[in-house]
Amino acid sequence: MKVDYKISVVIPCYNMGDFVKDALASVFKYPKQKDLEIIVVNDGSDDEGYTKRILDSYTAKNLTVVHQKNAGLGAARNKGIELATAPYIIPLDADNKLRPVYIERGTALLDENPEVGMVYGDNRQFGMSEQDIKVGEFNVARLIKKNYIDACVVLRKRAWESVKGYDEKMPVMGYEDWDLNMRLFFKGWRFKYIPLVCYDYRVRENSMLVNSNRNRELLISYIFSKPDLIQAKILRDKIFLSQDYENELKSIKNRKFMRVAFNIEKILKTVFKQ
Repeated sequence: MKVDYKISVVIPCYNMGDFVKDALASVFKYPKQKDLEIIVVNDGSDDEGYTKRILDSYTAKNLTVVHQKNAGLGAARNKGIELATAPYIIPLDADNKLRPVYIERGTALLDENPEVGMVYGDNRQFGMSEQDIKVGEFNVARLIKKNYIDACVVLRKRAWESVKGYDEKMPVMGYEDWDLNMRLFFKGWRFKYIPLVCYDYRVRENSMLVNSNRNRELLISYIFSKPDLIQAKILRDKIFLSQDYENELKSIKNRKFMRVAFNIEKILKTVFKQ
């Protein structure tokens, strides 16, 4: 019997047997499970079958588990979204947790705004850091400088299709969401912000993001060399050129101020000696 789901939560999972239990528990808290499809892609976990056993223990009717050879984060997300039958997608990392409000508000905004390809919200960090992260309204200049929108978004599947999904050939994994966000914007899709805590983000040692940040320059060079991001590269160069100019101007002003202050000090010392 075919079920018409409203939204599909796609969870790529690699050696996350313990954490994925929390992720799934958070998704199962959503009260309207009949509207919700869950797809977990076990991306070749090599932890002696532990993650596979955890995932295979679930029996929920709206949960699909896919086991595949390790192909990387982008490929795992793409696989899950390809299998998704709902018009809207939430990519949820296996170590994070989803809040029901995200599903309700995100799907409503996509229903009301056909030009919007992505909805995003605030998050609450837990683990090694505990704080609320307020992301803020969409700003393309800010996005071009640095990715500030996490992978956990409410994504229109048609928007994902229009840019052929996540890049599966990134030289280092971790910036797939930044790359996707920019390609969506320059394809003409709009973004919508929800000023609420919509999911919980686990901060931990040795995460994928930590490793990708070590290779930031390599990834930036790769992303901004793409033909469909030529405009983004031009804007990025102008933004940083302007920023360098402002910093240099500020530095010059500071140096001038120091010279004036030094001269005043010399004058005052001379006056008080008399």
